[in-house]
Amino acid sequence: DAQYTPDQYKKLRRKIDRYLLPLMWLCYGVQQADKTSIATMATFGLSEDLGLIGQQYSWLTTIFYITYLCFEFPSNIILQRWRMGKILSIYMVGWGVVVLCIGFTQNFTQIVTLRALQGLFECCISPGFVLIIGNWYTRSEHVSRSLFFGSANAGFSIVANLVLYGIGTLQYKRPDSEPWRYMSYFLGGLTVVVGIFCLYFLGTASDVPWLSSEERRMANTRVLKNQSGHDRTGVAVWKWYQVRECLVDPCFYFSGCIAFLSCVPNGGITTFGSILNTSFGFTPLQAILLNIPINVTSVLLCVCVGVASHRWKDIRLYIMMAACIPPFIGFLGLAFIETTDSTKWIKWGMYYMTVPFVLSFFLALTLIPSNVPGRTKRTVTSSFTFVGYCVGNMCGSQIFRSQDAPEYTNGIVGCCVCFGLQFIVTCMWRMTLVLRNRQRDRPNLSDGLTREQREIQGRINGENDLTDFENPYVRHLSSCDLPPLFYLYFVPVPLYVVNPHILVWMRKLLPGERVFHLCGYICFIEFFSYTTCRSNVYKRVNSGKDV
Repeated sequence: DAQYTPDQYKKLRRKIDRYLLPLMWLCYGVQQADKTSIATMATFGLSEDLGLIGQQYSWLTTIFYITYLCFEFPSNIILQRWRMGKILSIYMVGWGVVVLCIGFTQNFTQIVTLRALQGLFECCISPGFVLIIGNWYTRSEHVSRSLFFGSANAGFSIVANLVLYGIGTLQYKRPDSEPWRYMSYFLGGLTVVVGIFCLYFLGTASDVPWLSSEERRMANTRVLKNQSGHDRTGVAVWKWYQVRECLVDPCFYFSGCIAFLSCVPNGGITTFGSILNTSFGFTPLQAILLNIPINVTSVLLCVCVGVASHRWKDIRLYIMMAACIPPFIGFLGLAFIETTDSTKWIKWGMYYMTVPFVLSFFLALTLIPSNVPGRTKRTVTSSFTFVGYCVGNMCGSQIFRSQDAPEYTNGIVGCCVCFGLQFIVTCMWRMTLVLRNRQRDRPNLSDGLTREQREIQGRINGENDLTDFENPYVRHLSSCDLPPLFYLYFVPVPLYVVNPHILVWMRKLLPGERVFHLCGYICFIEFFSYTTCRSNVYKRVNSGKDV
């Protein structure tokens, strides 16, 4: 690491951003548009033209996630063992062809078969992008880069909705035109073109041709500080003990539960969002336009969260908790406000309040490359998370039943329950990580190593593909897990440091923020003492005990 300067790393990071981020943004946006376009097509006659009855329309989404689930784990193994960029590009071209063919379907059997194939091809894109972020970027960069390509869910939809609006006007100019078919032709053709383009530009440091050999080495060295090793794409090593370790790690289950609970509402909204808008009293074309302010708000939220996460460390789980509250209120309003001409804008306002729900799943994904060392363990955790993603979306599309139309009250109440449970699970997840960090701190204070030595040893362990259970120098959050500041005023705090060159009086230790900052600094001084304190923040050097 010492052979490269910060300026060299900065220049390389900018080059990586220029090549990767725009392409990942486009790919992820196209995927989302392809996946959710079925809802827009439904408002332009898809169900009537294909003769869909009962729950058949819901099954178009459910079958997508069934095949997504079945091929999720095998696809993740393929991503680990072969060239990730090429595999992702091939899958992308495959689903583009499938979306293109949807425009030629004539009945339920044909379209449900194609939707199943679409789920097969799309199953590796999101977990593949999570692995790419982990292989290219440092832990401090994971959130901002993940939210950048995640913002394409809404950002690309703005452009796509305007194009689909133009195609939808054909229904009024030529009533027999079946505009949903032209929507399929447009999205499928665009996906194929983007997939071919990805063959050259997308991949890991071992894949892409736009890096020199020295830049590849620098890119791998840059991410050693993640303590999870460098890119090993193409190395067929599978460690079953890391799989067993996942099964006893609570964070493994928290990740899957968050994915499930956040994707039940997602499955309902992506499948029935446009239908809900028309049920408020809007036309199909108006429903498309009303999605644009929702998408703009979603993009702005991603930008704000990315900036905040970069400036203030360890706030991802707090944001995930906060992101549950507005959707909970919004869905309650949708469930219990009567639908009339005078309330359609109120109900749309309640629907608008559900926008922040997308943050929880994306931030949960960023915790995987940041907090799960061990390549096999990270792959299994990512796969399990997307199992929750699939099952959640399947349930979300099925709890909105045809007999509950047009208000779908039961499905909306089910979404409210999911947001409440999601808030509780997120609190438990953060509590687990904080307690785990404190358990690691106790022996580390008595090992005789400096902070720099621990950091170096952590990188070496990560390069050797050790998991967080095996590597005692991994911290799941950054180095300062702050309890509420008022806590300081109810426990004894250090009065002074016993060192002839350092004297710290009580008046210099307040307010509470400075106490933590100062103690985080002086805890590495060779010899100091303090008064009795129950807080884990203050520990005697070389003893590892609370005093």
